[in-house]
Amino acid sequence: MTLPDNQDIHYTLLYMTNEIFQKNIRKLAEVSPEEQLLTPCNNRQLPSVAALRTIIELVKDIVFPGYFDERLGDRNFREYHVGVKLERLSIMLREQIALALLFERDCQATVEEEAQEIMLRFIDSLAEIKRLLFTDVQAIFNNDPAVRNYSEVIFCYPVVQTMVHYRVAHQLHVMQVPILPRILTEQAHSTTGIDINPGAQIGEYFAIDHGTGVVIGETCIIGHHVTLYQGVTLGAKNFLTDDNGKPVNIPRHPIIGNHVTVYANSTILGRVTIGDNTVIGGNIWLTHSVPPNSRILQGKAVDASFTQGLGI
Repeated sequence: MTLPDNQDIHYTLLYMTNEIFQKNIRKLAEVSPEEQLLTPCNNRQLPSVAALRTIIELVKDIVFPGYFDERLGDRNFREYHVGVKLERLSIMLREQIALALLFERDCQATVEEEAQEIMLRFIDSLAEIKRLLFTDVQAIFNNDPAVRNYSEVIFCYPVVQTMVHYRVAHQLHVMQVPILPRILTEQAHSTTGIDINPGAQIGEYFAIDHGTGVVIGETCIIGHHVTLYQGVTLGAKNFLTDDNGKPVNIPRHPIIGNHVTVYANSTILGRVTIGDNTVIGGNIWLTHSVPPNSRILQGKAVDASFTQGLGI
């Protein structure tokens, strides 16, 4: 019996590797029955996650010129710079809106004119989005003595990134653009740990300090001058289902009034109302409405001293 030499083993393994790869490439490239069920127009281009990241970067460059790209000179150059960014934004956004509209329509649908009209309405809303974002920056500055100036907030605070995503996504949500708003807010969620559904309504001067673990549900309504701390949940207590067991999308999240502060790790659930000028302390579990000017705090901690682990 003669053993195969190393060269024979090498070519045998190479042949087997190629055969296995080719077989699985063919299998994975096929449209499975499950994939056909989920995406019936399987030959249609889907919205691009990468393109949406670029769109957000363009919005940041337009809203905060000079912060996240090249420094700007005089006003004429600034206008040129904003114009170039705005043109690129409009082209990319129109394409992604068209793909999003097709995402929920039959395979023969045409959406070019509708996408163009929505894109133009969005561009027309950018000045208001910029105004709202600067109120958010001011709110963060006013709520944190560690901040030295407004630029530090824009550069360093994760809530600014989150609110750029949210303010853009919410505007597209209001314009009834499918899927793109959820992709945009989930991009911010994965980066900052702050989870804001694009359907939530958030007023001016909104601040989140630290931010990690904050959750704001789809039907939340948040007033002006509201501050949340890390770990706050504004969620649903429960949800109704239809005759087929499918969840019914009805208002189910809190309404937060103006000038409200909610401290770290508090949870507010259900369609309850938190009145104006209220403070919710940390680690509170709240499932009922609270009148204006309330102070909701934990009971005082009990001091139970233990020696060398006794009593534990």
